[in-house]
Amino acid sequence: MTINLYVPQMFFLLLLFVLLFSSLDVWYFLRCAQVFVWSCFQPRVKNILSEQRMDGQVLLHDLDYMGHMNNSRYLRECDFARFHHSMRNGLFMASFGLGAKMVVGASTVWYRRSLGFREVFEIRTRVLGWDQKSFYLEQRFVSKKDNFVSAVMLCRLNVVHCSPEDILQAMGQEKINSPEFSEDLKYWISFISANSQSLRAESGLKEE
Repeated sequence: MTINLYVPQMFFLLLLFVLLFSSLDVWYFLRCAQVFVWSCFQPRVKNILSEQRMDGQVLLHDLDYMGHMNNSRYLRECDFARFHHSMRNGLFMASFGLGAKMVVGASTVWYRRSLGFREVFEIRTRVLGWDQKSFYLEQRFVSKKDNFVSAVMLCRLNVVHCSPEDILQAMGQEKINSPEFSEDLKYWISFISANSQSLRAESGLKEE
């Protein structure tokens, strides 16, 4: 009789579990929590220009029908690596304290070699520079079996409600100047700007 009383409760919990996992990307939020806690126990990085590394491994849920890491998973892993990066160097807490947000305004990925099942890699994230509105980051996927750069991502992080200079000042790094942009980064920024202006013109909007 006691066992029968638990059957409706177990059924309800199972139903709740199924509904939760079918309507929400639970693993994403669990991974966010894991990266947050792990980052809290990592040593702080004082120099915003320092490269930071985060380990990863290709698991079953990362695979596509071709048996290697799905293209969309690279972007997802970059999200976690940027969060880890901004937690360790203070960017996240400084922007949070100012009521600002850093959102991805543009990104480009090129794939040089696929990552296979169970392959261990690390994501190397570094700030390339900044302007009045955005930070520019590079993220590299480096295979640990032979140190080969499997993929590279360029990312523009737009700062909303303040500026990169405001955040750097809150971090106590206002005296650090942005490194000079490389030619390929300048080309990429020009491409994004030209594309944005073209789309604005199509919509009948004025140029920014």
